[in-house]
Amino acid sequence: MVNVRVRIAPSPTGSPHIGTAWQALFDYVFAKKHNGKFILRLEDTDRARFVPGSEFEIYETLKWLGFEYNEGPDIGGSFGPYKQSERLDIYKKYSDELLEKGLSFKDEGAVRFRINKSGQASYHDLVGDKDITIQNTTQEDFVILKSDGFPTYNFANVIDDHLMQISHVIRGNEYISSMPKYLQLYRSFNWKPPQFAHLPLLVGSDRSKLSKRHGAKGALEFKKEGFLKEAVINFLALLGWTHPQAKEIFSLDEMIEVFDFKDFNPASAFFDVTKLEWLNGEYIRKTQDSNLKTQIYQYLLQLSDGALSKTDHPTEEEIERLVPLVKERIKKLSDFIPLTSFFYERVEYDQAQFQKLNIKNQNKALETVLKKLEEMEKPWQADVFESTFRKLAEDLGLSASQMFQLIRVAISGQLVTPPLFESIQVLGEEETINRIQAALKFLQ
Repeated sequence: MVNVRVRIAPSPTGSPHIGTAWQALFDYVFAKKHNGKFILRLEDTDRARFVPGSEFEIYETLKWLGFEYNEGPDIGGSFGPYKQSERLDIYKKYSDELLEKGLSFKDEGAVRFRINKSGQASYHDLVGDKDITIQNTTQEDFVILKSDGFPTYNFANVIDDHLMQISHVIRGNEYISSMPKYLQLYRSFNWKPPQFAHLPLLVGSDRSKLSKRHGAKGALEFKKEGFLKEAVINFLALLGWTHPQAKEIFSLDEMIEVFDFKDFNPASAFFDVTKLEWLNGEYIRKTQDSNLKTQIYQYLLQLSDGALSKTDHPTEEEIERLVPLVKERIKKLSDFIPLTSFFYERVEYDQAQFQKLNIKNQNKALETVLKKLEEMEKPWQADVFESTFRKLAEDLGLSASQMFQLIRVAISGQLVTPPLFESIQVLGEEETINRIQAALKFLQ
């Protein structure tokens, strides 16, 4: 029985892309499915593109998604170190071995591997469950050790995967064309290659390789925008892989239970941000109000660097009161802010908002609204409120929709809010009247 050991090997050249999180998901799920080990290795040999601090963003991304690794640069393990920049002596040792065997040669300070162009390279890919053959004539001699003593990716990943006893290499299908290089390197050391699973290409709306213009970004940006990690994981799982029961919504544990590479479609996977937003909204609606309250509060803390000011944000108790009003209307935690800011911030009126109502003599209408509100028996009741202002709209020659939108803009400064009467209940009768008065003053 194979002792499953898989690795995610990002380069610290910037905030980890959402594609890195996508690959990490399948590494993690495959390891968990087979009671194996999930390993983090930093491929930091490209010093020209190295970005200080990005290493820690890699750790933070995996931590946020809950992809806990068993071995890595910050926790060690039996096969460390786990940063390629700290393994240069290892790569030199194996480079020298190839030189001694005549399988590589020096060229302007660098060491190049000599490709054997005869024959072909064949391997079995778990994605698509197919045998793939590539002619060796498609390859050229390639650098394995640069003149600065750092290895290239093509060399270092083979050495590390073997020494770290990686059983399955899961990566993007852009590496398929280079398989003859890797297989010849394994053969040159008399090493048995791992099994390979090449994931499909992630593409955007125009079917070109996924990039920022398609809505892709650093994985942590999705966290900052208010996406729930459970929704992000579910969305990533659906990129190329199909649940055997054709489910669209499922937990990480449910995925681990049924995961198999045979359920992958080797064709390109479409990254649809709209679907991610839909999924996130579904997860928000499934969340208990008390948990959603905590998630929103923690999100606001994150935005304010842990220091929530009462003048800028609602208290946890206020959020709890607002959650039932917004739960059906938000797709991301960040939607909570524009939808509810009028509850706890001073209303800034905009003439354009009132003009959109297309109501003549708005002052007169609001004066009548104010008078009705002051006359109504307190506490205001929803059915009385609705019937009173439907009748008032009729008396003023307005539609009911115009009337309620006028009140909405007067109390919030916005055309879109949570349900009107429920919003008024949260504001309270006195504050509602104060805001109607303030709107009248603005219009005058």
